[in-house]
Amino acid sequence: MAKQKRLLKAIPEFRNEAQERKFWETHDSVDYVDWSVAQVVQFAQLHPSTETISLRLPAPLLEDIRALANKRDVPYQSLLKVMLSEWVAEEWLRQGHPKTLSNRALQPTSRRRGNTKSRRPVQAARG
Repeated sequence: MAKQKRLLKAIPEFRNEAQERKFWETHDSVDYVDWSVAQVVQFAQLHPSTETISLRLPAPLLEDIRALANKRDVPYQSLLKVMLSEWVAEEWLRQGHPKTLSNRALQPTSRRRGNTKSRRPVQAARG
């Protein structure tokens, strides 16, 4: 006996992303998408957008940051991004603000792979 294909509902047109987000928060995608034909896709070259800034730091502070980065075998700018991202996420949480940043993409490669020596584990962002 052949399996009957069920009819899918049409996905409505949305005026903006906020309207679309609200819709998907209250509706199940199974009614709108045939997931049996879905394919896994990888976006290997996808990187978070970045903006170049100029930041003046006292020389001793910069040397300390470079020394810490050297101990971790990561570029000092990468370490700065990770440290800032973690600090911002902790501040949002401390203030009870629902916005937290995912710093997963900012982690140095060795940290993402778990090659850490007694470093604090990365916590997943709450969304």
